[in-house]
Amino acid sequence: MNDANSRGLLARLIALPTVSRDSNLELIAFIRDYLASHGVDSELFLNDEGTKANLFATIGPRDRGGVVLSGHTDVVPVDGQAWTVEPFAMSERDGRLYGRGAADMKGFIACVLAAVPAFVAAPLRTPVHLAFSYDEEVGCLGVRSMLAALEQRPHKPVLCLIGEPTELKPVLGHKGKLAMRCQVHGAACHSAYAPYGVNAIEYAARLIGKLGEIGERLAAPELHDERFDPPFSTVQTGVIKGGRALNIVPAECEFDFEVRALPGFDAQVVADELERFAEAELVPKMQAVEPATGVSLRPLSAYPGLATAPDSEAARVLAMLSGSDGFGTVAFGTEGGLFEQAGIPTVVCGPGSMDQGHKPDEFVSLEQLRGCDEMLGRLLVYLRG
Repeated sequence: MNDANSRGLLARLIALPTVSRDSNLELIAFIRDYLASHGVDSELFLNDEGTKANLFATIGPRDRGGVVLSGHTDVVPVDGQAWTVEPFAMSERDGRLYGRGAADMKGFIACVLAAVPAFVAAPLRTPVHLAFSYDEEVGCLGVRSMLAALEQRPHKPVLCLIGEPTELKPVLGHKGKLAMRCQVHGAACHSAYAPYGVNAIEYAARLIGKLGEIGERLAAPELHDERFDPPFSTVQTGVIKGGRALNIVPAECEFDFEVRALPGFDAQVVADELERFAEAELVPKMQAVEPATGVSLRPLSAYPGLATAPDSEAARVLAMLSGSDGFGTVAFGTEGGLFEQAGIPTVVCGPGSMDQGHKPDEFVSLEQLRGCDEMLGRLLVYLRG
């Protein structure tokens, strides 16, 4: 196997486990050394603990903006999944390459790295930037420090291509997300005297019911955007914890909920409405029984949506690269909204399908890798001018 091609490089990347809870530094070091072997310098942006890093590198002239090729290096865990192949050793079967991250999204990173020798050899009129992040899977956390640095530079990139798995179909948009944790602090007592306690689970249930009402309003037809599936902003509660025994009125309950917001809708208004409902309708009743009770909310993670205009220059370039102007949207989130907020027009297109992402026996097809290699070849022609 030739380690310089996208297939060989994907095998190397999969063999370096980068589950979000763990360090990605071994993989970053591999990429840094690989780029250095082709004469390309890298810049690292470490987290506060020094255990994870973003990597940024530029090929070509540095006195102009250029195009960013962006991907996240972290992957989701394999714990509890019924894999039939080794998740961190790439295997091939029936034209498919299996391994954690094969689709989401080490396949794209492998293709980008495989294109580096051609980018270096070509006389690029417009630079290409490589931007590889950490902790995308846990709220798009890592890329923010790298973007903060890019915003301060005199020559901001003019386009970002995020290679999330879209089956190489051109994507201009996705929803944003706000994840919140609500904690209900009640007062325990023996269940025989339930009215003398404050049942945290029951009050949490009323809050969850309120979220359901908000979600129903957001699904009203007049709020639909048919570019998305589902075509409206959604609210859902995914985790709830509370109670110790059936004969104890529970003193504590917490639940996590998320808002998947259409571009242009501020998800924070959902959390604000829930907090107002709690303070006006629930907390006074709780504190009438026990003054030390209450409700608190705190954010877990958030990222903005993406809605690049189909008549924009970014969309025109994406159509040229992908060979299609059949623009679409995706249901999952990306770091694209954060690049957009930093003033960098952003599009999404990459090999593989999210139908395989996050699942056991994740794979990307060889055909998709070849298609991505070809797309990056068209980018090379574009950058040469």
